[in-house]
Amino acid sequence: MFTVIARYFASPETADEVAALLPQLAAGSRTEPGNVSYTITRDLEHPERFVIVEEYASAADFAAHRETSHFQQIGLGSIIPLLVERKVITLAPTE
Repeated sequence: MFTVIARYFASPETADEVAALLPQLAAGSRTEPGNVSYTITRDLEHPERFVIVEEYASAADFAAHRETSHFQQIGLGSIIPLLVERKVITLAPTE
């Protein structure tokens, strides 16, 4: 299992637009053969903050995800330009 945790920080002015776009990205990502799960959460106290937890069967499946048209168009093309900060960590089992 290969896990990705992405923390997205939007501005107060763009947070609702990011919130509307994220489910579109998730829908496409969930159809990928190597995707195990894709969960979007929004901070209740700071609604401009989002955490996305993605699980893939392998690191290669995550790399393939980054090349998909939905990630390129929605993720890179629409969501990321609306963010003030983005932090992504990748995790793999130690066993």
